[in-house]
Amino acid sequence: MSDVPGNLVLAMLRRMDTKLDRGLEELHDVKVRLTAVEENLAGVHRRIDRLDERIQRIERRPELTDATH
Repeated sequence: MSDVPGNLVLAMLRRMDTKLDRGLEELHDVKVRLTAVEENLAGVHRRIDRLDERIQRIERRPELTDATH
């Protein structure tokens, strides 16, 4: 009879350990995916910066200025 409470606690601890392991795996997956999102967003920012530079270069061309000036 004295082993039953101990076994019950041990079983509960094992279930908690399993759930904790699963949570840690999911957290790792989320971190990997977040890193990928951050890298892709950085790439988008670089492309926008290049487009902005190209637009500024185009706007500086004298032949493209408004003829009414």
